Amino acid sequence: MGIDSQFPPEVFNMEEVLCNIEITKDNNTFVAKIQSDIGGMREYKSSNFEEVLEQMTMDLQEEFELA
Repeated sequence: MGIDSQFPPEVFNMEEVLCNIEITKDNNTFVAKIQSDIGGMREYKSSNFEEVLEQMTMDLQEEFELA
């Protein structure tokens, strides 16, 4: 008996994508692109990777705390 037959279908449908994140490096610039239903598309750029992560994290925390 497979795992999917042990649980009702709604157990597997509880997952929801909150946002898509793409992080790239172009020469010496890190670029983070975020797409979400609430905040739309945004982009963060910096030569410092930690700075990009910090900006992105702060915005996502604000966005999902308000949701």
